Amino acid sequence: MNEDLKVNLSWLPQDHLEASSTENVSTAVSSLIPVVDPEPEFIVNPWDIVLCTSGTLISCENAIVVLIIFQNPSLRAPMFLLIGSLALADLLAGIGLIINFIFAYLLQSEATKLVTIGLIVASFSASVCSLLAITVDRYLSLYYALTYNSERTVTFTYVMLILLWGVSICIGLLPIMGWNCLNDESTCSVIRPLTKNNAAILSVSFLLMFALMLQLYIQICKIVMRHAHQIALQHHFLATSHYVTTRKGVSTLAIILGTFAACWMPFTLYSLIADYTYPSIYTYATLLPATYNSIINPVIYAFRNQEIQKAFWLICCGCIPSSLSQRTRSPSDV
Repeated sequence: MNEDLKVNLSWLPQDHLEASSTENVSTAVSSLIPVVDPEPEFIVNPWDIVLCTSGTLISCENAIVVLIIFQNPSLRAPMFLLIGSLALADLLAGIGLIINFIFAYLLQSEATKLVTIGLIVASFSASVCSLLAITVDRYLSLYYALTYNSERTVTFTYVMLILLWGVSICIGLLPIMGWNCLNDESTCSVIRPLTKNNAAILSVSFLLMFALMLQLYIQICKIVMRHAHQIALQHHFLATSHYVTTRKGVSTLAIILGTFAACWMPFTLYSLIADYTYPSIYTYATLLPATYNSIINPVIYAFRNQEIQKAFWLICCGCIPSSLSQRTRSPSDV
């Protein structure tokens, strides 16, 4: 009789049970119901979503630039090779941000962390180095204007590309080769698994490259002002026209350098003073503007270029707008 009760009581309403057997019923019912642990909630960090979205936009935007330069044999001058290098580096950085999001929530392991951080560090290093190479190329094209378009310049450009990508790849391989903080969390930087020393070296290197870029752009600015003044004298332009042209060139250089500094400087300085004990929100808040630099780069360096604009219109609609084909280059287009 008791065995039948234990089997069937769970199917009866509680009101039909006798008061004398209430305790036994509760025990029987609880023994029949399996204990199920609550499933952990799948929570996605909103900052990771923003970074992944930024990576998607970076990838799409720079993929267009890489495709344009790759499909047009006429775009093989040193300047376009360096712009292509910048676009390729930013494209890989965007892909790295997307892969980081996927691995962080679907394939969590130490190996995936090392590979992802290696790809991101190598890509952003190549991007910053490409910006420096473009600055050097612009300075040389103005300082050695008569001999710039020569085989020597092309060779120098290939040497710069090999060096910057070689150094960037080596930097990206450091965490994979063992220079990481997976075994000693006390040495971690704000970006795990990079060590504090690794992050400090990258930050100092960035500051040195920024200082070199600043110096080169100051020299470029002087050359542009001198060229604009010479053109004004040769064509008997008014002083106002010379002032407007010079101011436009200086403003363009200021925007280029100011955008680069505004994007990267917060994260660079934060990496120098902070470590893994700081709240992660500060890391996200300073890293996100750095990714925006890869979104802005195609606009500044690629889509403003007349030849790339023409190639883009040819790919899209097979024609070149008359306003674009009649436009001439001015000294302010640096």
